[in-house]
Amino acid sequence: MYKFTLSTDSTCDLYQDVIAENDIKCAPLTFMLEKDGKIEEYLDNFTEYSQYVDFYNKLRQGYMPKTSKLNLEAHLAHFRKLAEEGAKDVVHFTISSGLANTWENAEQAAAEVKKDFPDFRVFVVDPLTATVGQGALVRRALQCRNEGKTAEETYEICKELRLHIQHFIVADDLQFLKRGGRISATAAAIGGVLHVKPIISFDNDGKLGVIDKVMGKKKAISYIKRKLETEGPDPALNYVFIVHTDNEPAADELTAYVRERFGFEPYTQIMGPVIGAHVGPGAFALGYISKSLRNTF
Repeated sequence: MYKFTLSTDSTCDLYQDVIAENDIKCAPLTFMLEKDGKIEEYLDNFTEYSQYVDFYNKLRQGYMPKTSKLNLEAHLAHFRKLAEEGAKDVVHFTISSGLANTWENAEQAAAEVKKDFPDFRVFVVDPLTATVGQGALVRRALQCRNEGKTAEETYEICKELRLHIQHFIVADDLQFLKRGGRISATAAAIGGVLHVKPIISFDNDGKLGVIDKVMGKKKAISYIKRKLETEGPDPALNYVFIVHTDNEPAADELTAYVRERFGFEPYTQIMGPVIGAHVGPGAFALGYISKSLRNTF
């Protein structure tokens, strides 16, 4: 019997089979695609790789994506269902508070549900990251749960680990991030000049910003490799994640590098549609858990 229930929203970008096999309670977000005045709404719960590829192909074809955060009502429904199923202690993960106020909605909803279920407690983790960076913390919490740790212990472990997650994100078209308000117009303009590729990361407040600039995809990959050579992943954890938005060549090159250089397999996958809608197709990113604290800018 586990000592707590593990919960997250779908911005963690864990595949559905991982969620199901490990009894992770996941609240899916929704997204919309609009073209020629026609709007279609979907749940962020893809089960086939081809669904991800189709989504990014639609963005290339001019479909406009729209996403919405998990609001208070959705959190209330998610937590109330857990409480009704008998959950007592819950460790729940949201998207970074630097990108949305989902964390506040989760805290408020947990307090509301507790009024009807006094023994129900939710420990909401603000990951200060998103997509598979958030997923890295969910995986760490899963390990804690399976080791028999309590919700309080797991919450503290994940809080301490957050700023040890390093990120190097390379977007192919920064207009997607600009449109979603994730980076400034100035930063987006840089990417359109002479094939400059800004290297994007999360700061200590969980916000996105440019940490460096290189010329082209090859140099961006070389930049990431150099950073790993300077300080690689913490050998006590050996955790590296690689994610892409339908850019398998870049992801495969980074995966092969980590495998050959560090001797273990990174977590490599395609990004889900809710975060992918803001990044756009053709992007790739690598992150890892280091001994040192997160780079700042």
